[in-house]
Amino acid sequence: MSELHAIVPSSLPDTRAAIEAALKTEGFGVLTEVDVQAVFQAKLGAEHEGHRILGVCNPVIAKRALDIDRDVALLLPCTLTLREVDGGTEVKVLDPRQAFTLTAPATRAQLEPLAGEVGAMLARALAALQLD
Repeated sequence: MSELHAIVPSSLPDTRAAIEAALKTEGFGVLTEVDVQAVFQAKLGAEHEGHRILGVCNPVIAKRALDIDRDVALLLPCTLTLREVDGGTEVKVLDPRQAFTLTAPATRAQLEPLAGEVGAMLARALAALQLD
């Protein structure tokens, strides 16, 4: 799987706040959040490291993608994960160029420039975490 990733030497809550701010700078917002640790504890009684799944979206770009092909909705919002690891918090997001390979060839050709644009925006948001 092709993803953009970073390991940030800070806690999951601090990294969560920092990535949300960095994403906002790029026009993204957090639409959904799943606390995997809490779900596993509540539903399974199982221990798990701090782990969050965020659904992030840039509505302007999402609209452009959906205007190309409504089925792109199956790939939205972008999924970003935060997970406690030794030395801090790992941040990962699926590279949109990889995600859009799941579309039909004609659609993929139309989405390719958009996927590159989104990938660059997400990469800048991750890079901003390294600057703190």
